[in-house]
Amino acid sequence: MSKRRKCKTVRCSDGLRMSVQASEYNYCSPRNNAGPYTHVEVGHPSHPVPELIPFAESSDYTNTVYGYVPYDLVRQVIYVRGGMVEGELPPPAEEAAKIKL
Repeated sequence: MSKRRKCKTVRCSDGLRMSVQASEYNYCSPRNNAGPYTHVEVGHPSHPVPELIPFAESSDYTNTVYGYVPYDLVRQVIYVRGGMVEGELPPPAEEAAKIKL
């Protein structure tokens, strides 16, 4: 089994910061350390993200995790906020990789 790798926090052009993780310990699919992933775990965004609210573990939207978020939705959230200017993402499944950042 491959070693778990923690991705650096994503920062979007508009200032949104959020953690996007995937491993055997995160709410992702597949739930392993290799990927490629179709769903990921998003955590602790710097401000509420309306598109992610249906996946929130609690109503404290900046202090919670969002489990099994479709990877394509995460990439769309990043894209509409001007793209990713810092950070990294887990390896996407082929379908999610097609969505422009």
